[in-house]
Amino acid sequence: MDFNTAYNFSGLIIGVVTFLIIGLFHPIVIKAEYYFGKKCWWAFLVAGLAALAGSLFAGDVLVSVSLGVFGFSALWGIGELFEQEKRVRKGWFPANPARTGKHTK
Repeated sequence: MDFNTAYNFSGLIIGVVTFLIIGLFHPIVIKAEYYFGKKCWWAFLVAGLAALAGSLFAGDVLVSVSLGVFGFSALWGIGELFEQEKRVRKGWFPANPARTGKHTK
């Protein structure tokens, strides 16, 4: 019996990819808000919609699932971008000194 046919690693691979994508979006949202503010939300929208469209046409299940997770994480990131601005305003995260006036109460 071949090792690859004896075990199905698809679930594990999808789990790891999902974990990495979601984990990657945390610092991306923080850095995007720091450098660009919430005005860059449209980039998350475009990336999310493009990834979701790509997931519809991907020939491989793992690629399709990965693009779907990336797309929905990007769309979720839009809301987190606005929340991150609130967290900066509360002092939980540092404000960009070049944009300090934008975070006043």
